[in-house]
Amino acid sequence: MDVRQWADGLQDGSRWSRALLVVPFALIAVVTVVDINVPPEVHLGPFLVAAPALTASFAGPRPTALVGAVAVLAQAVVAVTRSSITDLNHMYQIAALFLISAIVTFFAHLRERRAAEMVRLRTVAEAAQRSILRPLPGRSGPLRLASVYLAAEAGAQLGGDLYATARTVRGTRLIIGDVRGKGLDAISSAAGVLGAFRALARQEEHLPDLVTRLESSVAAHRIDSLNETDDRPEDTPDALDTADTAGPYIAEAFVTAAVLDIPDAEEELRLVSCGHPPPLLLRAGRVHALDATQPAPPLGVGALTDDGPAEDLFTFRAGDMLLLYTDGVTEARDGSGRFYPLAERLVSWPGAGPGPLVEWLCTDLLRHAGGHLGDDAAMVAVECLPSPGRGPRTRAPDEGP
Repeated sequence: MDVRQWADGLQDGSRWSRALLVVPFALIAVVTVVDINVPPEVHLGPFLVAAPALTASFAGPRPTALVGAVAVLAQAVVAVTRSSITDLNHMYQIAALFLISAIVTFFAHLRERRAAEMVRLRTVAEAAQRSILRPLPGRSGPLRLASVYLAAEAGAQLGGDLYATARTVRGTRLIIGDVRGKGLDAISSAAGVLGAFRALARQEEHLPDLVTRLESSVAAHRIDSLNETDDRPEDTPDALDTADTAGPYIAEAFVTAAVLDIPDAEEELRLVSCGHPPPLLLRAGRVHALDATQPAPPLGVGALTDDGPAEDLFTFRAGDMLLLYTDGVTEARDGSGRFYPLAERLVSWPGAGPGPLVEWLCTDLLRHAGGHLGDDAAMVAVECLPSPGRGPRTRAPDEGP
């Protein structure tokens, strides 16, 4: 829910509160009429306290004060009608009603101020989250893109999943990733990966070199976080020199990622998978998993192996649809514990275009999971459009995806 929706909700709540004001005023009228007509030994005036107390539960301080004042006036009318306003019993009832009305009005003021603070905090939080996970462009060269992010935490718009795109002189580069862990640490790690990708995507010509630098960035970020932790073990290293010096500490945080390079002029895509679920290619009604032949370790633990990242080459023609996703999608369970069958559902998709695809998958996923996800889920759909400058790649198209 964005801030506009939140504000609309507040406006709807205000209209709802104004409609509910009929209830305390009706209560005051009923109690007043009945109290005037009952026998002298019966006193219903104390029931008037319920009117301002009820109003404070759903309205602001001004409506609460108004209802309290009307209740006090009604109690005075009852006193004059039944005996005298100077009657000791009625004087105590009026004084108690006035005091309680003042108290509940003060608490209504505190609640309203707290609600305004929450609106401001949500506004700032949304701006911060949007600055980290920026919306993908609808078009990038011969590609059309659409994305969706489903945060598992209520009220959040960003967690440990991430995606981004960058235009280069040759085409479009994409990243989708999933940070191990949750909460603010995961958001911080996601922000670091996204910042590094945006800064490096245009600097490195070859995809493996880009992934190598992303690996160094994630590892450095992890070590910086360790150095800032006050309760870390005394023998925790201050810098990452080798896998041996890093020990188990660097393995505590990592980022699975798939990094892609899609040139404008060739019918191909290049993929480096760092322990991430394989992208799915939808072509002519069939789904192909783009499995990496030599997947690299997740970002942040690359120092544990001597092998550098390797890229895989796949055909990506006009009319093809590519789906990138995080494991929050495929690991979503229904009531019986069954995982979400993404590939099967993708085959049965009846529409066209990346935007409708992610919307349909989002609705279908939430329906499968009963409306609540146990983990953040992100999806990015990429459609290849016909382009006069796009030609076949060097490898024969019939070699598979």
